[in-house]
Amino acid sequence: MTTRRWTALPVLLVAVFVTTLDFFVANLALPSIRADLRAGDASVQFVIAGYGLAYAAGLIASGRLGDLYGHRRVFRTGLALFTLASAECGLAGGAAWLVAGRIAQGVAAALLAPQVLTLLGELYRGADRATAFRWYGTVVGLAGVSGQVIGGALVAAEHLGLGWRGCFLVNVPIGVVALAMTGRVLPAPVPSPLRRAGLDVGGAGLVAAGLVAVVLPLVEGREQGWPPWAWWCLAASGPILVTFVRRQRRLVHARRTPLLDLDVFTDRTFAWGLVAVALLFGTSAGLSFVLALYLQDGLGLGPLAAGAVCTALNAGFFAASLRPGRFGAPVLLLGLCLLYEVVARAAQPYQVAMALVVVGAGMGLLMSPLLSSVLSAVRPERAGAAAGVLGTVQETGGVLGATITGTVFFGTLDGGDWRAAMLAGLSVLVAGALGVLAHAMMRPPARTPVAARACVQQDGGTC
Repeated sequence: MTTRRWTALPVLLVAVFVTTLDFFVANLALPSIRADLRAGDASVQFVIAGYGLAYAAGLIASGRLGDLYGHRRVFRTGLALFTLASAECGLAGGAAWLVAGRIAQGVAAALLAPQVLTLLGELYRGADRATAFRWYGTVVGLAGVSGQVIGGALVAAEHLGLGWRGCFLVNVPIGVVALAMTGRVLPAPVPSPLRRAGLDVGGAGLVAAGLVAVVLPLVEGREQGWPPWAWWCLAASGPILVTFVRRQRRLVHARRTPLLDLDVFTDRTFAWGLVAVALLFGTSAGLSFVLALYLQDGLGLGPLAAGAVCTALNAGFFAASLRPGRFGAPVLLLGLCLLYEVVARAAQPYQVAMALVVVGAGMGLLMSPLLSSVLSAVRPERAGAAAGVLGTVQETGGVLGATITGTVFFGTLDGGDWRAAMLAGLSVLVAGALGVLAHAMMRPPARTPVAARACVQQDGGTC
């Protein structure tokens, strides 16, 4: 492994960190944004939802763009757009400009995410690949569990008088440095034989519309009391996605190139692993959502104190992710059960933190091995499409997890009992952890990964 390849790893991981972090970092800044920009409820909601919707809707098409035009080229485009969009968010003079910037950030994040996964697969082989994906899993998890901590610290610091704007402007110097390094450390684009086929624009529109029809009502429906449009969107999502699948099959039968190679789902390791990924990210997002509410409104902690408790989750995750292993799912389940017991006994915040260390350790043990095993079964020519599907499942799983957990949480909170609401939310999360454990126990037998066999053929030796 050359030094240049290892130099590429920080650039790729920085892009992963800031794009994942930005889904969570604005949560604790929302009160300041509302006051400063005089934003209404809908605008404030779309500061979060606009990013997630654009991100989820663009991932599959972005994976295909990387296959067609080169993963380094699309990565650089996404990184440049993300940096510019972050500047727009930080300098926004009104709520509409901020929402537009957040949507642009989501589009850019969608361009970046599949390229990172594919480039990791191209750059690293064998034990080096395992190490690279271990760091990838660590960075994704840390960004997810530390978003509210970092957001609260940036808002509270008031550095240079930026306030909430610092949550977005901090991305600008990071993006500029990373962008300057990409040409030196990432592999040059290789002409793709698929480029002549072009992008299935109709398919891209269908899959984006279908995902928006699923995610938008789940994000906004509860806030607005589940109006009729939310149910119409959910009802329409199925036919839209079925139409997308039929279109992809027609293109294959006509010997044309589809947006998504549906054969990627024929491998049981990949398809079965997607379920576990959705459950894991749903559990993580659901916990982050209800934990922030419970600590601040239930236990009366301030933003910084609540963030300090949440650092226990970060610490457990980071420590365990350095040596990931096969016992992640049982440890995750154990940690959530301990947290349930702590909340049931109305324990002190430090006891909540102790339980969160175990929860974080379970996630850290599980994250990178799961992501690596899911992608290892995919043929190299399908890597971009598979990465787009994986990213879509991560994002959609997170939205579903936060929405379902939040719905149960707020439904129980109608009586004003914060402890009962937290226990109800934790019950949903325990169910999700049980699903991850079932995957670990029942997944198909391990076999030589397709990607590894292709590596032997291409390199003329072992990976």
